[in-house]
Amino acid sequence: MDELLEQFLIEGRDLVADANAAFAALQGNPADAGAIDAAFRAVHTLKGSVGLFDMAPAERLLHATEDGLSLARKGETRLTDVDVAALVATIDQIDRWIDELERDGALGPDASDIAEGLSVANAMDGRAESAPDWITALIDRQQAAMRDSEMPLVAFRYVPDSDAFFRGEDPLALVATLPGIVALDILPAAGQWPALEAFEVFSCVMAIEGLSSATADTLRPFFRLVPDQFTLLSAPTDAADAAQGVAEPDVQAAAVLRVDARRVDALADTVGELVVAANALAVLAERADGIDPPLALGIRAAQADLERAVGAASRAVSAVRLVSLGPALRRLPRLVREIAVSLGKDIRFVMTGEQTEVDKQIADGLFEPLLHLVRNAIDHGIEDAADRTHVGKLPTGNLTLAIGREADDVVVTLADDGAGIDRDNIRTTAITRGLITAEASEALSDAGTLALIFAPGFSTAQAVSSVSGRGVGMDAVQAAIDRMRGRIEIDSVIGRGTRFTLRLPANAITTRLLVIDVANDRYAVPFDQIAETVRIGIDRLAPVGTGMACVLRDRTVPVLSLAEMLGGTDSGASPVKLLVTRASGDPVALRVDGFHERLDAMVRPPSGLLANMPLIGGTTTTGDGAVLLVLNMAEVVG
Repeated sequence: MDELLEQFLIEGRDLVADANAAFAALQGNPADAGAIDAAFRAVHTLKGSVGLFDMAPAERLLHATEDGLSLARKGETRLTDVDVAALVATIDQIDRWIDELERDGALGPDASDIAEGLSVANAMDGRAESAPDWITALIDRQQAAMRDSEMPLVAFRYVPDSDAFFRGEDPLALVATLPGIVALDILPAAGQWPALEAFEVFSCVMAIEGLSSATADTLRPFFRLVPDQFTLLSAPTDAADAAQGVAEPDVQAAAVLRVDARRVDALADTVGELVVAANALAVLAERADGIDPPLALGIRAAQADLERAVGAASRAVSAVRLVSLGPALRRLPRLVREIAVSLGKDIRFVMTGEQTEVDKQIADGLFEPLLHLVRNAIDHGIEDAADRTHVGKLPTGNLTLAIGREADDVVVTLADDGAGIDRDNIRTTAITRGLITAEASEALSDAGTLALIFAPGFSTAQAVSSVSGRGVGMDAVQAAIDRMRGRIEIDSVIGRGTRFTLRLPANAITTRLLVIDVANDRYAVPFDQIAETVRIGIDRLAPVGTGMACVLRDRTVPVLSLAEMLGGTDSGASPVKLLVTRASGDPVALRVDGFHERLDAMVRPPSGLLANMPLIGGTTTTGDGAVLLVLNMAEVVG
């Protein structure tokens, strides 16, 4: 791919995200001056960028959009909800065209027709109020000051009433206190000065006009005692617009270095190898204990130094790999609108925390599962307008996506105010599709029942549509979350809505693992998939149905033999060692033969023959060079 095009694809999508954020603010308050300025800057910069490529329709559309926003910035027109919706549709189309340019190398043949149909500038221009004569004359007189100013300017006109002097007011002194004055004119209020013989020295007949680099909000308090005698307007000049529309050079931005992601990934792999090397020193120290204790002590000291250095390197590389989720999720608002339109539903979508920084691996993998969840929420969760009105809800459905950090986790919550999930319908559907027996369904808890929606082939849709019904969406969500070593929780209330909570690891370079013994072999289990480890007497195991269970913390928990699940034989040793996981929603205890060291290691995804082996989530290397299989608890107990 051409380097210039590659750069445009990155920066163009960032600008689309900036514009969408500004438009989201305008949907709540169309008069938000800050949001209008932010939208104008994003559109202005994007217009300049598309001009470098064969995107003439996009450039025309952005130019018209810029003109419309310029009218709003100058106060010559006011944005309406219809205008904001048109602006959103415009930036959505620009987003699609950027995707087209990347995929096909050019825009489609219908691009010009689409651009003509989307322009919002003409409608806004028709409502624009003409600039007052005084401001036009002021600008004409002060062209030099306008050209020399690098800041957007505000024009002011102050016309004291004729009795101002009798009240002890000093209009000139008031104006002298205004900040940021770059030009000032004193003019006759009536258009011309009275004749000398008719001049009344105790009557104020002047008007004071000028330009200031301060904002209108800054200037307004100075005229608080004469609120009916002054006017403030943004100076409508190309120079001022250019100054606001183009960002000033930023020293910090100039220091940004774009690095190929593959190089950063290679650096992360190297850090992972260093972790293995540091772990190897511990093995050498154990061997040296029986031969040369002082040597063993020296090796441990060297290991401690190396671990500190490796820890610092790991944190540094992790920081380099951190990226904002905004670009990865930039298409989501547009897709929500498109899905809602295709289903004939009115959806209000709010996204917060999208600037949260996460590891690049998480950012790359999060969009697809979120898209499946969004489709599910709009299609199955949120009712249509008639049904919502019938049960006393507003016809517009609400869908919110909130992203944040909790300790070492990235927490992503998608919530809707729809109908909620009917547990009985879930059980019936699962039984009908042969995913579970009727007897097993009776024993399921609420969490276990809700987890059935992630089973392969599960779907409650009555017919296949362009949005859902094929039974692969939620299964894909679970698989994607497993690949990112995360977990997903569901909370749903009938009639009130559903909330999906995704918890993902913040650090994707190394994983903390617990090494376990199972049937004379060693395996590793990620710590974030372990609820607890316990030892109990064999007498606390009790048969339940065809399996075994025990009581932990006043709750009956099923007990499975991990050795038998892996094709081995359970040792039957006592006390019984249990690893408890909640990877499937409900707690499940796995019987193992022993617990060993904890280690921080890089987990590589399974490849080759291992890629098709069930229960295996990856591999890692121990300090003595041995390869450990890392178990995926969601598959083990799923």
